[in-house]
Amino acid sequence: MSLPPILKDKLRLPIVGSPLFIISNPDLVIAQCKAGIVGSFPALNARPAEQLEQWLQQITEELAEHDRRHPDRPAAPFAVNQIVHKSNDRLEHDLALCVKYRVPIVITSLGARVEVNDAVHGYGGIVLHDIINDTFAHKAIDKGADGLIAVAAGAGGHAGGLSPFALVQEIRAWFDGPLLLSGAIATGRSVLAAQAIGADLAYIGSAFIATKEARADEAYKRMIVESSAEDIVYTNLFTGVLGNYLKPSIRNAGLDPDNLPVSDPSKMSFGSEREKPKAWKTIWGCGQGIGAVHDVPGAAELVERLGREYEAAWESMNALRGAWLPATRQRAA
Repeated sequence: MSLPPILKDKLRLPIVGSPLFIISNPDLVIAQCKAGIVGSFPALNARPAEQLEQWLQQITEELAEHDRRHPDRPAAPFAVNQIVHKSNDRLEHDLALCVKYRVPIVITSLGARVEVNDAVHGYGGIVLHDIINDTFAHKAIDKGADGLIAVAAGAGGHAGGLSPFALVQEIRAWFDGPLLLSGAIATGRSVLAAQAIGADLAYIGSAFIATKEARADEAYKRMIVESSAEDIVYTNLFTGVLGNYLKPSIRNAGLDPDNLPVSDPSKMSFGSEREKPKAWKTIWGCGQGIGAVHDVPGAAELVERLGREYEAAWESMNALRGAWLPATRQRAA
């Protein structure tokens, strides 16, 4: 498996903080990057569109200043998520700003487009495309993506339904480039597990919602701390696409999370439009890994915790290796 230098040499931990719709903002991204992992945000979080340039300027300037002050521990690169579906009427504008600011990593979603990949490659950036199955993975690479983000079962928000073991296994049968794994990863041990099954890096989102820098409602953060995997429901009701959401937020909207219909949300009647629950705003997305979230730390503190757990997991793995390999070789002999 081969990684480009931007993902190989500039990270303290093999982690990318995933772009969180509405929630990710410059403060969170900068904190993640300074802590040594890739920070990212959706371009559409910057509203109005003119705000995107302000965000890119702030991030690039603050990270450059950090590098000048701390040449011994430079910041990790940052990423911008672009929705490349034809419904995104901001794509041309937002992509032009990514080119202008030479955004190191662009994460593309909802379709793969050659012209987007070419624009990023033109200034030396890389493109990672998120997928939920092997078919979409092939399409993304065929159209010029540099790497893949496998969104497996248990991931927050819009998520696939395949086991990470199955999804990574199928992709690794033909692709040896950068592969990230998303889905219920919230501990350093899980990061190492992702690598053990064939991924290069872990893609972590939900745990960062419950951080001080995240632009999420405080009630949302508390709900994550108080919830576990059993409090996540997988439904297509709210956006028409299957995704994972917090059951308590669904109850707060007056619905029964254990008896949701499978339906087109545009055809559902929730009373007045004012009362209609909205995904992300009142119905809160979240992944199954949140049982590991017990407080609301700063992003740097969370990364530090993940680092300690990752190192401890390596030590445990080495102990297991020492215990099992001699016995395996003995039996083989």
